[in-house]
Amino acid sequence: MALVRWRTPAALTVVVLTGTLTACGDGGEVDAFTLGYFPNITHAPALVGVEQGTFADALGEDVAFDTQTFNAGPDAINALFSGEVDATFIGPNPAINGWAESEGTALRIVAGSTSRGGALVTQPDITSVEDLEGATLSTPQLGNTQDVALRYWAAEQGWDFDTEGGGDISIVPQENPEIISAFVDGEIDGAWVPEPHASRLVLEGDGNVLVDETDEWPDTDGEFVTTHLIVNADFLDNHPEAVERLVAGHVETVDWINDNPAEARDVANTHFEALSGAPLNDAVLESAFDNLEFTVDPIADSLRGSAEHAEEVGLLDPVDLDGIYALDPLNTVLDERGDTTVAGFSGSTG
Repeated sequence: MALVRWRTPAALTVVVLTGTLTACGDGGEVDAFTLGYFPNITHAPALVGVEQGTFADALGEDVAFDTQTFNAGPDAINALFSGEVDATFIGPNPAINGWAESEGTALRIVAGSTSRGGALVTQPDITSVEDLEGATLSTPQLGNTQDVALRYWAAEQGWDFDTEGGGDISIVPQENPEIISAFVDGEIDGAWVPEPHASRLVLEGDGNVLVDETDEWPDTDGEFVTTHLIVNADFLDNHPEAVERLVAGHVETVDWINDNPAEARDVANTHFEALSGAPLNDAVLESAFDNLEFTVDPIADSLRGSAEHAEEVGLLDPVDLDGIYALDPLNTVLDERGDTTVAGFSGSTG
């Protein structure tokens, strides 16, 4: 079965055709643009770019810039399909599922954003893999990026498990705030989570990083896509100039974050507080940023790897990802800046 069946193929056809409702078709120009993202530090380029007005400036004063935030990948994908948003920051596995569900018609990846930042954090008395057999472990959502990572890793250990929480280990999806509470209260033995939640488990729950996900990607030197930027495919076809301007704002933001890490943490936290109601404490924020890499390189090989991992644990039917990348707008921007261009699969820049 496919990982998440959010809509039937017929419904997808309808919503994809309406994917440019926010745009004016004359001359490829747009009068409105809506960007989606999550209130997560793994989406720091979105937090910073929105807070500083970089995206709005890049799109131009004649474009009404708006945003929409999400807590789950399926919601963001459905909003992209329906035209509620024109582009969104999102994790790799929801993008893979959206691509598979729409049979490659509904979305394109136009840039990377964030790498690294995933870990299996366990209770302090669990110090080895052997200690985990029979344990209860959590992930943010069935089939999400961290869930696939945990299930693939567990399969490599030779353990049996299922989607109902049974087996040699029990994998129980919970929302991130629930994971933190359950861990602190001793209700779960560990969790595979992204930043800043991994750092929160360590610093607030005295947790132990049993598996740093960077160690699970030797073929890409520890780099793996955590967040990337995707666009509605019809919007890209009809308004490539707007997408290129958005990407230019994204490149500018990522460069600024990497050049100004301390200030970037503050800006991201300010926007995070506005979205969530409370800021992250300084220690968690610094730890989270230290465990992340911000890059516009999509790290394509890791995306294919994520799809293969999901297939191997029975959460995704085999899927052909060729064509999922549309990197010409990004590479145009990088070339104009004198920066190194990036590649999709098999060395292709398309």
